[in-house]
Amino acid sequence: MKLVFCGTPMFAVPCLERLITAGHEIVLVVTQPDRPQGRGMTMTAPPVKQAALKLALPVVQPEKIKKNQEFQEQLTALNPEAIIVVGYGRIIPPWMLQLPAHGNINVHGSLLPKYRGAAPIQWAIANGEIVTGVTTMRIDEGLDTGDMLLRREMDILPDDTAITLAPRMAAIGAELLVETLEGLAAGTIRGVPQDNSQATLAPILKKEDGLIDFSRSAKEIHNRLRGFQPWPGAFTHYRGKTLKITAAEPASANLEVAPGEMYLHGGDQLLVGCAGGTLLALLQVQPEGKKAMVARDFISGYRPASGEKLG
Repeated sequence: MKLVFCGTPMFAVPCLERLITAGHEIVLVVTQPDRPQGRGMTMTAPPVKQAALKLALPVVQPEKIKKNQEFQEQLTALNPEAIIVVGYGRIIPPWMLQLPAHGNINVHGSLLPKYRGAAPIQWAIANGEIVTGVTTMRIDEGLDTGDMLLRREMDILPDDTAITLAPRMAAIGAELLVETLEGLAAGTIRGVPQDNSQATLAPILKKEDGLIDFSRSAKEIHNRLRGFQPWPGAFTHYRGKTLKITAAEPASANLEVAPGEMYLHGGDQLLVGCAGGTLLALLQVQPEGKKAMVARDFISGYRPASGEKLG
């Protein structure tokens, strides 16, 4: 097919590359503008742009698309058979939805209708799911509410984080996208409406989502730590300063520790009380302004006392 590809993050790159190897013609790649990144705030091209340039594909980076006459005329003149949207980060306007014969096809990182929204991978892990998947769908004017085309399940491993899970999902999504386009071309795939009564949301992450609430169980806190990687992570407050929790796990010990209270166990294990009598072992922490350190080094340097509170 003759396609326009809209995408921005690394999650979208395997889809772009797989479309090329499958023989599709990408007449234009649309991605977000370069942004300043890192401590030096260096202007950095998004991963999709970097991949497109390596593939010698034409790239545009409009700041806005809803009422962009020049961009609309450009896409209309190209007359693509489908527009592919993978993590583009912009709401697709009606004129784009109506343009191609096969519509705007999205690769979404969840088993729709669960986890509609900007952060489906993160929230699935944070909520303790053990199975997730990828769905291809035809975009409509709602938030991830369009008709589903193909879906594929995959397991969330116990030690998965959003960082480790996303590349596996991206690879599956790329294959599913190629299968979807083949089915649409052959007329063997029909869209299936989503059951809106089963819908859940995966809203864009905010910094405060990373603030640890010790009134949750240790398992819930651990799941959120895994899901909210690399940002916003998991953090609390200790002696008036921010303390990032970079590695932790639920602990089994026959102890009664109030939620948010620390307990030194065996001299080198730092436990924190959580809801329901559960305990979280802090394996690695990063005090404000310092490098990350294992629990033993934190205990040695900061001398926390059993009964001290976090939060």
